[in-house]
Amino acid sequence: MTPLRQRMIEDMQLRNLSVGTQRAYLHYITGLARFYQTSPDHLSLEEIREYQLYLINERQYSPVLS
Repeated sequence: MTPLRQRMIEDMQLRNLSVGTQRAYLHYITGLARFYQTSPDHLSLEEIREYQLYLINERQYSPVLS
């Protein structure tokens, strides 16, 4: 397991996220890494923004509202 993945899991545990939510988040981060073919820790905020737009516009996912 990579240090980044381990840190993400620990942070999700600290936030008391359910196992199912943790699994889903890891799934989507894996998709991000595959899309750019690099580790997420090498991506800029702009690249993450572009990926979110890709999911909304191309994959027809619903936008996350905060």
